[in-house]
Amino acid sequence: MLFESTINLEMEGADVIYYPDFFNKNDSDLYFNSLLKNVCWQEDAIKVFGKTYLQPRLTAFYADNKKTYKYSNVTMKPNLFDNELLTIKNSIEKKLKIKFTSCLANLYRDGKDSNGWHADNEKELGENPIIASLSFGAERIFHFKHRHKKELKKKLILKHGSLLLMKGETQHNWLHQIPKTKKSIGKRINLTFRIIA
Repeated sequence: MLFESTINLEMEGADVIYYPDFFNKNDSDLYFNSLLKNVCWQEDAIKVFGKTYLQPRLTAFYADNKKTYKYSNVTMKPNLFDNELLTIKNSIEKKLKIKFTSCLANLYRDGKDSNGWHADNEKELGENPIIASLSFGAERIFHFKHRHKKELKKKLILKHGSLLLMKGETQHNWLHQIPKTKKSIGKRINLTFRIIA
């Protein structure tokens, strides 16, 4: 583990911190290969403007309780954390001094897989959701845009082994996305740790 460098993104009405080297390359490679093989990946159908589509990525949900997680008309039932996810979770909790109850994992298989504009503002995440988003594998561009001030935008490249922490009023004021890319790009795994009350 490294996590020496910390970048505060200094966004209006948000509290976002980026740790570009949270895990070193060796640990990140090991985690990526193991998670790719061992996570219970699934492809769910989501409803957008009344139409049903297959989600353009694979997901899995883990928790230390039996609470489901609902977004875009998908209800995810939790798997219990395995030892590896618990080790990763403990590393994050130790550094951030925050206890997480659950993890939504995403697998982006190539550049055609994406996640459209959204906020992680579901009721069960509490008033000011805290999301710790860990990336392994191919680098992807992460976009932010302010909900009301169209000129306020931000983008960053999420590196292999990096952690992005979003807290405070971020989800009230900003939307984020991982857009599609036509570039030939490898797989990316994203673990988003959350607190479900």
